[in-house]
Amino acid sequence: MRNILIAAAAVSAIAAPAMAQSVQSPTYYGALGYSQLDGSQGDLGAVTGRLGAKFTPNLGVEGEVSVGVKDDDFRIGTVDGSIKHEYDAAAYVVGTLPINDQFELFARGGYGYSKIKSELGGLSRTADGDSWNYGAGANFYFDAQNGIRGDWTRRDFTDSDAGEVDVYSVSYVRRF
Repeated sequence: MRNILIAAAAVSAIAAPAMAQSVQSPTYYGALGYSQLDGSQGDLGAVTGRLGAKFTPNLGVEGEVSVGVKDDDFRIGTVDGSIKHEYDAAAYVVGTLPINDQFELFARGGYGYSKIKSELGGLSRTADGDSWNYGAGANFYFDAQNGIRGDWTRRDFTDSDAGEVDVYSVSYVRRF
């Protein structure tokens, strides 16, 4: 048994440098931008931050957090009301198709959580919901590190009466 363990350790020591050469180190990136949320209950705006890692040129993961900055005001009769985007967070698996060194297309799918607040005539109500998210977009890089990103994401909320929201985003992207 001891000889088997020693042999396994020796083979591992020989194979480790070969494995290290074939495994790519991840490419990390961050993005900061504006997102427009278009839903049946209102049009809202948010500042969105993302952090991601690409493990291969075609596959990675991404986390996203948004905080509301644009409310949707409305009036029912003589009573004023508003809908406010409090925040949301989501995680995605991202598939990328590099076109050249500067331009790439991507598709992403994941799961998210959103929280909104509505006010009408001094009364307020908070609603939250989980959603399955999917979308597509493109990155254009000016140089090796800096670029812009445009994307669309559909949020399909798991609660049957919550509906769907389309999110359109434009962001600055930085690779590091």
